[in-house]
Amino acid sequence: MAYHHDSRRIFVGQDNGAIMEFHVSEDFNKMNFIKTYPAHQNRVSAIIFSVATEWVISTGHDKCVSWMCTRSGSMLGRHFFTSWASCLQYDFDTQYAFVGDYSGQITLLKLEQNTCSVITTLKGHEGSIACLWWDPVQRLLFSGASDNSIIMWDIGGRKGRTLLLQGHHDRVQSLCYLQLTRQLVSCSSDGGIAVWNMDVNREEAPQWLESDSCQKCEQPFFWNLKQMWDTKTLGLRQHHCRKCGQAVCGKCSSKRSSYPIMGFEFQVRVCDSCYDSIKDEDRTSLATFHEGKHNISHMSMDVARGLMVTCGTDRVVKIWDMTPVVGCSLATGFSPP
Repeated sequence: MAYHHDSRRIFVGQDNGAIMEFHVSEDFNKMNFIKTYPAHQNRVSAIIFSVATEWVISTGHDKCVSWMCTRSGSMLGRHFFTSWASCLQYDFDTQYAFVGDYSGQITLLKLEQNTCSVITTLKGHEGSIACLWWDPVQRLLFSGASDNSIIMWDIGGRKGRTLLLQGHHDRVQSLCYLQLTRQLVSCSSDGGIAVWNMDVNREEAPQWLESDSCQKCEQPFFWNLKQMWDTKTLGLRQHHCRKCGQAVCGKCSSKRSSYPIMGFEFQVRVCDSCYDSIKDEDRTSLATFHEGKHNISHMSMDVARGLMVTCGTDRVVKIWDMTPVVGCSLATGFSPP
């Protein structure tokens, strides 16, 4: 759904691909049907309404993003992807749309009245994109995926800078960036709630290097048949140090460590030399973690009032007091009859 508070217009996406528009009465006791938009041929996954252009923009499981005119109800344009389009964010000033899909890609589109152009494609996740959050002030895009990770894309910096955040043990379902305090709130399907401190100079995770032999002890990996034959040794399995990115064998990367400044809040594989370089203070967490105690499928925040609402497949809705932010406390919870 998408709700525009000032005009009290609500747009509801359906499994058949249609979007229905309603107008909510002033006392919020009645909804009047306005019109139906034939936006998709399959389930609608996300909706955004732009009052400036009078567009309703949506993504669906028919592998496309569409934008329709709310004045005439006509289709203005469509763009198709190779996978289901799962989530959507939109920059109202520049008319850029960010679309995440089930292949793990995020496509940046420039929407026009009757056409669109692909600006770039962001690749970094190893699982389907589950949620996006766009901060128009700092021009940062956050993405959460089924690979349990979050990536911050510095769109405004124009240098391709990305930050990896790993602290969830299940699919990241919802994101919200608090621009005032520079904190990111994320929720996962196992009920985990994380509050990330983004007001620190975080380090980018390195690109993984490729090699035919361990870059520490120079022992061959199992596909390096020539070196295996020459040295009369068995090939080893290749691993990667999360801190330096070097290709290493298991013997040279036997230790594990957290490294929060690079986004690794739990222990990951590091080579022996990197492990020795990590100090105790480097392991200090840069996020706080809380247990939602229900399967979270969606989260929404009212930043002005400091409240967060989560709902899950257990049919429970919980309202959280987020005013302390770091010390989340459950305000109330209820289940529909």
